[in-house]
Amino acid sequence: MHVMGIVGWKNSGKTTLVVELVRILTGKGFKVATVKHAHHEFDIDQPGKDSYRHREAGATDVIVASGARWAQVHELRDETEPELNDLLPKVSPDIDIVLVEGFKRDPHAKIEVVPPDFDGELLTARDLHVVAVASDTDDLPPVRVPVLKRSDPAQVAAFILGHLGLTAD
Repeated sequence: MHVMGIVGWKNSGKTTLVVELVRILTGKGFKVATVKHAHHEFDIDQPGKDSYRHREAGATDVIVASGARWAQVHELRDETEPELNDLLPKVSPDIDIVLVEGFKRDPHAKIEVVPPDFDGELLTARDLHVVAVASDTDDLPPVRVPVLKRSDPAQVAAFILGHLGLTAD
């Protein structure tokens, strides 16, 4: 399993790029998984649904399955928030590429997404795990890594495949 992170500050366009990359990479025949970090409380379940009621009653793990998909919801309760290395083993073993959105402090290869109006410090200035920057800004300060066009997700996908040593069938 190969891992590539897509990182950046809030509202930098990470999710949009991840969605485009998933479409391109799966279109090339790769099995792709995503892992996304959320900085806020989220819920993929809905109040009133049976699975929600199971968790509300105190179940730590709830698995919902159908003929189309299955999902597991794990309540942390008093546990600490998992790190990326805790989550990667939960990805199916037949996945070729895991695109990780967020987890910018974890030590894995990452592409930093920089929006045109960005005026802060680039992650690549301090994080040696950033292997490229994806941006369309003309005002990007000099960086030690390749700069890719954010508006050209095919170029970003090609970089990822090359960096991971993968070739499409």
